[in-house]
Amino acid sequence: MKKNYRTRATLVVLALCLVAVSFLTACGNAASDGQNAAEGTGLEGKISVIGSTSVQPLAQMLADEFNIKEPKVRIDIQGVGSTAGIKAINDSSCDIGMSSRELKEQEKNSKVQEHVIALDGIAIIVHPNNDVQNLSEEDIFKIFSGQITNWQELGGNDGEIIVVSREAGSGTRGAFEELLNLQKKEGDKTISLLIANALIAEGNGAVLANVAGKENAIGYMSLGMVDQTKVKKVAVNGVEATEQNIKDKKYSIARPLLMLTQAEPNQATKAYLDFILSAEGQKIVAEDYIPVN
Repeated sequence: MKKNYRTRATLVVLALCLVAVSFLTACGNAASDGQNAAEGTGLEGKISVIGSTSVQPLAQMLADEFNIKEPKVRIDIQGVGSTAGIKAINDSSCDIGMSSRELKEQEKNSKVQEHVIALDGIAIIVHPNNDVQNLSEEDIFKIFSGQITNWQELGGNDGEIIVVSREAGSGTRGAFEELLNLQKKEGDKTISLLIANALIAEGNGAVLANVAGKENAIGYMSLGMVDQTKVKKVAVNGVEATEQNIKDKKYSIARPLLMLTQAEPNQATKAYLDFILSAEGQKIVAEDYIPVN
């Protein structure tokens, strides 16, 4: 009887030992897996990204997701405008330049590569109480150049139009003015035809806030950042600013979002760019913009 008892006790102890070993092995494997996930591929480095304030929020979202995979890569992103970003990559003072407009001929550099990471429309926005639903490109040109100054001239209420524009150097402004011919050449210089008393807002958020707070205001901003609970989009030439209309090239005020790199970027920069253009990266792009892959 005692012998059987000792045998059963031994078996119980052995079983408990096996359970403990299995538990510790599982924990060890889980810790190892977690450590490997945190370490990523072992890629290390720093990426300096400078340029468009329109591209900046998207670049940051993509960087945050990329850093989950590659935590040892530090990505510093500064939104200072497309013109500054283009200049920075041409001067080799950053790893990636961001632009929310096409490059001008004088800005192109054979040592710099252009990468389209998304498409974006520039929406024309007004206050929700504004009765105007549609404007032609000619109407918009005349409003922003100061030739039309009252909403009554466009079928709206009697009220002086408040023009809200982006700052000089903004890629959104550059693309907007170029697409609507709100520029003229004087020698080697390109002169803006924007009305002199326009309110200047630095960043898409500032444009949104100004138009949302002023019933007679009109502005323009990145389609992906329009908050339709605060402002109203106006159709252009009878075409609404939508993703499908931009893809189909029906909506005319549209542009690419660019990342510019050296012809041979460093390993970390290439990995970040590859992630952006991957299926996973383009899924993030699709949350607010139009993916290209």
